[in-house]
Amino acid sequence: MKNSDKSQNIHGAVIVTGASSGIGLAICKALLNDGFTVYGLSRTIDKSGLSHERFNPVSIDLAESDQIAPRLSELLKSLDLPLRALINNVGVGKMGFLEQLSSADIQHTINLNFVSHALVSKSVLPVMKQQLDLADIVFIGSEAALQGAQQGSVYCASKFALRGFAQALRQECAKSSTRITLINPGAVRTDFFDELSFEPGDSSDNAIEPQDVAAVVLEVLRMRAGTVIDEVNMTPMKKVWQSKNPTNTSS
Repeated sequence: MKNSDKSQNIHGAVIVTGASSGIGLAICKALLNDGFTVYGLSRTIDKSGLSHERFNPVSIDLAESDQIAPRLSELLKSLDLPLRALINNVGVGKMGFLEQLSSADIQHTINLNFVSHALVSKSVLPVMKQQLDLADIVFIGSEAALQGAQQGSVYCASKFALRGFAQALRQECAKSSTRITLINPGAVRTDFFDELSFEPGDSSDNAIEPQDVAAVVLEVLRMRAGTVIDEVNMTPMKKVWQSKNPTNTSS
């Protein structure tokens, strides 16, 4: 990192989890374009294809809870910039009727979609409160946190847990300078659907684009210090779902 880059000193560092593809990768690109220094965390971060002088890839499996505290401690000690924000984005979509899911499926979904967010946040909060007048923790949730859906029992449970966690953490941080925001996107056109039996319709208004979510993240960070954006719900203009068999479409 170059000390002569004034934008680094203005914006500081941002940690993004689940940074190798989809929403996480779009957020990393938007942050870099806006002048931030980004630390992208992912088990497959080498697949991101992102090369930038202010992008720092960190390989970590966030589903392995015992890795998080020591790896985050190591990362935080290495920072030479204030930690401006944490974007908790990592997640997995495991769908199916409850009896079809293995114990490993259930544990993995809960660990990645909720436990990792809690443990990473626990690691960064003390640093944020000490270093800056203003810092943000942003959780990328899901519309699945708003209403349960068939074949989404465990996935919805993980997102409901994340929403409750964010609401409670917001209260815990109310007297500090750390803001807590939850963003709940509906269907986003990413590889999230690659291993599922359904996907959004083909029209551009049937799904949110990853860049749309990234734009909201930037607006959260740009908000004046006296205002907190508690929660943002995002949805496609026209909700259309189709099975991987294109003859079977519903809305």
